[in-house]
Amino acid sequence: MTVLNSSNPILVENIRGEVVESFHRGSFCVVDDRGDVLWSEGDIQQVSFPRSALKYFQHIPFLLSGGFDAMGFTSKELAIMCASHNGEDVHLDVVNSVLKRISLNSDYLKCGPQQPTLKKDFLALVKANKEPSCMHNNCSGKHAGFLAYCVHEKLNLADYLLPSHPLHKQIKNITALFYEMDESSLALGVDGCSAPIFGMPLFNQALAYKNLVSPMPWKDNKLTDVCNRIVKAVAQYPLLVAGSKRYCTDLMEVTRGRIVGKTGADGVYCLAIPHKKWGIAIKIDDGKMGPQYQVAQEILTKLNLITTKEVAQLSSHWHCKNTNFAGNHVGYSEATSLIPPQHLLS
Repeated sequence: MTVLNSSNPILVENIRGEVVESFHRGSFCVVDDRGDVLWSEGDIQQVSFPRSALKYFQHIPFLLSGGFDAMGFTSKELAIMCASHNGEDVHLDVVNSVLKRISLNSDYLKCGPQQPTLKKDFLALVKANKEPSCMHNNCSGKHAGFLAYCVHEKLNLADYLLPSHPLHKQIKNITALFYEMDESSLALGVDGCSAPIFGMPLFNQALAYKNLVSPMPWKDNKLTDVCNRIVKAVAQYPLLVAGSKRYCTDLMEVTRGRIVGKTGADGVYCLAIPHKKWGIAIKIDDGKMGPQYQVAQEILTKLNLITTKEVAQLSSHWHCKNTNFAGNHVGYSEATSLIPPQHLLS
């Protein structure tokens, strides 16, 4: 069993009055187009699971198989397959579209029911006397994509979540390729949606996102085309990738896809910078969701990867106000000031 490195730096502070009441340690890694580390803090060899940040890679086998196009799927449906969505109506509609195209219904989804992210959507279920379902699960689009691959390849649907299933053998192969690991070195776990998940050092997680936008080491035009399609789909439909009030969506909308990001549970955030062909990976040690977006915002700002206007548009994800039950402003949280290596600022 691996243990988190307790010497990782404090990346986010929660402040009440003039006191740092709590904080979040973590690590991050920025790599260039050659896979060299441009900037890092903390232990980037610490093994963790990318969780939902793996989704952009989990559907590469389906695209490579030709099944995605043969079955008539669209970029919008590709975006929902890659999503960790809020369970809003717009998300459910596209997941339903995927299932309808393969003549299946939500009963085939094995991701488990999940309460919609937004309070208004949960209250709408309560008022309608309905329970949250698998469709509301943030991973329902991913699972619908898994089922579509299985239908095209004529694979067993009942056990599509087993690590031994041909689907996940293909995903493991792709994961090893993009994360630049031997398959035997990948850690194996079970994700929150019950799908197999693979773990690796944070450095390799940054490499994977670099490879998503710079897959030239393999000199495989088909693979390059597939990566470009994934990046284009999520950039074109950022609302589907996450949803209202979500950093993934806001970042890609504000930058118009110039930066592509993907959240992962337990404090993970990964980014691809297409025009630089860089990859960035962030992990918050305590697994708190939210601080990773503040760190992402700090890194992007300090590396001048987002404009002053974009910084302002995304400011709520960097400086987060803390209000009490009476609605009074009692504090805030923000990323600690990070200083990049001098050569990145010249």
